[in-house]
Amino acid sequence: MSLYSAMNSNCRIMIFAKTPTPGQVKTRLIPSLGESGAAQLQRQLIERTLRVAAGAGLGAPELWCAPDPGDPFFAACAKRYGISLCSQGEGDLGMRMERALESSLLAGSPGLLIGCDCPALTPAYLREAAAALAGGNDAVFGPAEDGGYVLIGLARHHSAQLFENIAWGTDTVMQETRTRLARGNWRWHELALLWDLDRPEDLRRLRRG
Repeated sequence: MSLYSAMNSNCRIMIFAKTPTPGQVKTRLIPSLGESGAAQLQRQLIERTLRVAAGAGLGAPELWCAPDPGDPFFAACAKRYGISLCSQGEGDLGMRMERALESSLLAGSPGLLIGCDCPALTPAYLREAAAALAGGNDAVFGPAEDGGYVLIGLARHHSAQLFENIAWGTDTVMQETRTRLARGNWRWHELALLWDLDRPEDLRRLRRG
């Protein structure tokens, strides 16, 4: 019997992860950690996120890989955690996010999409997000302190308006998304504000626990 067979699978959890190649991930942390150290941190964050997602009890999470799932690290994660691997595909972040979420909606399930950069993420946070969608909201968001978001969940199709021509990586992402949600008469719920691990000062915060 699968580890997840008795769990609620009404909401798919999709995790976006970049291949932990030294020199290509966590580049803003390389001056503090070095290329190998930054890549090792990326591996640790991916595995932590997988454990958190599994602990939410919403079904086996999916690891959506960039540029593709072929890296041995991803294969090891699939074996260790009993998860499926998917390719994020081509396009900017918005296109890739839309593709992943629409795949869940077309299969008949609301989708939750998270990255691997949020050490504050918990299973309870994911369960709260799933409950918000089950309660009738079209969307749910986990706002980030930097002005973006650490989680997005959708229970409604026609999501392109949320992802096209967004200035990803800036402090206006969540506010622009709110504007578009209101314009489209979406019903949405926002969870507690969390933080991402992106900058050297975030490392100090992580070490403080």
